[in-house]
Amino acid sequence: MSNTTLYWFNNDLRLNNNPSFTAACNSSDAMVCAVVLDPAWLANNRYGVKTMGSKRLRYWLECVADLSRQLNRCGQHLHCLYDDPVNALSNLAAHYQVDTIAYSEHVGWYEQRQQQAISKRYPKAAVTAINAHRIFDHQQLPFALPDLPATFSRFRKLVEPVLADCDLQPTTPPQQLPPVPDAPYFSKPRPFPRVDDYPANDMFVGGETAASHQLGDYFSGKHASHYTQVRNQLDGWYNSTKFSACLATGAASPRSILQTLRQYEAAHGGNESTYWIAFELLWREYFQWYALAHGGKLFRATGLKSNPTHTSFYPGRFQQWCQGTTAYPLVNACMKQLNQTGYMSNRGRQIVASCFVNELDLDWRYGAAYFEQQLLDYDVANNWGNWQYLAGVGCDPRGKRHFDINKQAHQYDPDGEFVARWQGNVNTLPLDAVDAADWPSRP
Repeated sequence: MSNTTLYWFNNDLRLNNNPSFTAACNSSDAMVCAVVLDPAWLANNRYGVKTMGSKRLRYWLECVADLSRQLNRCGQHLHCLYDDPVNALSNLAAHYQVDTIAYSEHVGWYEQRQQQAISKRYPKAAVTAINAHRIFDHQQLPFALPDLPATFSRFRKLVEPVLADCDLQPTTPPQQLPPVPDAPYFSKPRPFPRVDDYPANDMFVGGETAASHQLGDYFSGKHASHYTQVRNQLDGWYNSTKFSACLATGAASPRSILQTLRQYEAAHGGNESTYWIAFELLWREYFQWYALAHGGKLFRATGLKSNPTHTSFYPGRFQQWCQGTTAYPLVNACMKQLNQTGYMSNRGRQIVASCFVNELDLDWRYGAAYFEQQLLDYDVANNWGNWQYLAGVGCDPRGKRHFDINKQAHQYDPDGEFVARWQGNVNTLPLDAVDAADWPSRP
C-alpha cells in the first residue's frame, strides 16, 4: 500500500543529519515538502514589536532558499507558503490526500498547539513527530519529563554520562528522494517574500550550506582550544563559535556540532575550552526540555514562580533601551550592535538584560520579545528561558541576576573600544521623558 507524506520543515531547515526528514523519506512512496511563513510573525504582537524583524526574516529566507535548492537538486520541490500554518498545511494535505503528516518535534508551546490543530483539521493523516532539534530523544533521558531537574547543574550531572555514550553518527536521507505526487498545487494566498527584498547581512548567511562552511571553518583552526579565553569578549568573529543562528533555524544539528567537536578533540586533544563548548550545548539542551516541560509558563510574567513580579512598564525607558540611548554606554553599544547585525555576544545579552530588569525596572517579557524580533539566532526555548533565568522567575536558585554595569565595562571593555565602535556614548534624555503615546501599555 502506497504512502504519501506531507513533510513540514519548521525548526529543521536542512536535509542532512535530520532524523525526522530521513525517517519520512524511508517510509514514503511520494512526498510533498513544505515550509510556511506565518503572517503573524511580521505583525506587531502584544508587546508592540514584531515577532520576526527584517534581519531575522532575511536570514530565515536564506535558509529556506538554500533548502529549496538542495531539494531541487534531488528531484524534489519545496512549497513555500505565506499563510497561517494550520490553513496552509491542512489545505495542502487535503489537495494531495496525504496519508502521513511528518515534522520535527517542536518544544514551543504555540508551535505545538499549531501542530495539534493541523491534525484536527485533517484527521485522515497519521502524524509523525521526531526530534531533529535537540541532542537527546525522550527515551535517552535518565528521568521522566515531569521530573526535569529544577536547575541546569543537576541536569548536566545527570546527562553528561548519557552524552559520553551517545551515538552521534549522522543520519542521511536516501540518495533518491520520494517523488513529488502528480497534481500541481498552485494555491498561494499571498506571494512568498523574496530574499533580495531585504538587505543582506555582512556577518551571517543563512542555510545548511553556509552552516556547514561555518562548522568546517571554526574547527579547521585552533579556535576551539582557546574558547574559554575569549568567550566573554563583546566582539570578534572567532571569539564565539557563531553556531547559534544555524542551530536556531535547524540549518545545523547539535549532534553534528558535537560529532565534529569529538573529531577535533581526537585530533588535537581536549581541554577546558573544548569541554566548555559541549557544556554550552548542554545549556541549550536544558532549555529545550525546560520549554517542553513548562509549556505556557515560559511566557508568564511570574514564570515558574507563584509570587507576582514587581516590575512595571515604562514606555520611554523601553524605547531608550531598544534604541541604545540609555544612560549606560556599554548597554547602548550592545543594543546598537544587535540592531545593526542581528547578533550580540552572550556576555552582552546578560548585561543588557540585567539593565532592563534592574536599572530600568521593566517587565522582562518586553525585553524577551524585543530579542525575539531582532536576534538572528532566536530560539523560543533559549530566549524566553534565559530571560526568565536572569529575571529571577525561572530555573536559577539564586534569584534575580544583577550585573554591575560599570564593573562589566571595566572588565570587558577597559579601553572603551567596543563602546566607541558601536557609538554607545550618546546624549540621553532623563528617564521617562520620551513621548510614550505609541508604545504599548502593560498587559
